[in-house]
Amino acid sequence: MNQDDITSELVTLRDYWRYAISRFNAADLSYGHGTTTAGDDAAYLLLDTLELPIDRLDPFLDARLLPAERKLLAARIETRVSTRKPSSYITGRAYIQGVRFHVDERVIVPRSHIGEILFSEYLNSQGSTFLPDPMAVESAVDICTGSGCLAVLAAKFFPNAAVDAVDLSGDALEVAKINLAEHEVEDQVTLFQGDLFAPLAGRKYDLIITNPPYVDHEAIAAFPAEFRAEPEMAHDGGEDGLDLVRTLLTQAADYLNPGGGMLCEIGSGREILEEEFPYLEFFWVETAESQDAVFWITAEALGVE
Repeated sequence: MNQDDITSELVTLRDYWRYAISRFNAADLSYGHGTTTAGDDAAYLLLDTLELPIDRLDPFLDARLLPAERKLLAARIETRVSTRKPSSYITGRAYIQGVRFHVDERVIVPRSHIGEILFSEYLNSQGSTFLPDPMAVESAVDICTGSGCLAVLAAKFFPNAAVDAVDLSGDALEVAKINLAEHEVEDQVTLFQGDLFAPLAGRKYDLIITNPPYVDHEAIAAFPAEFRAEPEMAHDGGEDGLDLVRTLLTQAADYLNPGGGMLCEIGSGREILEEEFPYLEFFWVETAESQDAVFWITAEALGVE
């Protein structure tokens, strides 16, 4: 079926959703960039393309689409199948807890557990059980900021904080600039290019947030096309995935104020870290999909006096 046939035969959003699911399943696409199934990925691609709420498919399913909308949806479904790029690269957008960010192939598609943690800890009526009082945080840094999404969220959750954001990739920082501008936090967030803490000599923070590359080499070698479409350096955590995490743990104390701490996402390396750093008191933070992918560690546990 050519595109003209598709756009003449398929007229509602339900039609395109069903068609996309069939195409995605037939092509055996992979997911994991904010969606986990063909149905969810198809819904995201269609709704975001049409500028509709990405979490509300049902109200729009039987809406008849304009000819230009049909043509655009058919083209984007074909692009998803033929290129196997993540849907966020096709729409140019990704979301953390409903907050929209610009993304393109210069950055990894943001999907950090840390965004969920910030929202769940700071938007409940009792306040966070372990993170500092948001009004008391005067300085924060996002290490390995990528698209800048966590730095933007930090600026929103810590309104009194000067936020720094660091990435080794100059291309990633160009994307971060777009997101800082779109969220109007350029005056609060400062970007630095460099390796982890290297460009921050002499600075200290109340809070370190970091989602560093933490995928091991064996897993990278087995990546499906969707994950290979992302910058490899944004995944590469060394042989066992924990090279950068080890560096962060050994250097963080030099950049923390007393009473502060570090929130760090590591993937699946809990047992390795606890064996290598038996003297550190990690607090493992539970999320919707994991119990040990993110840890919190206080400045004092890292040796800050």
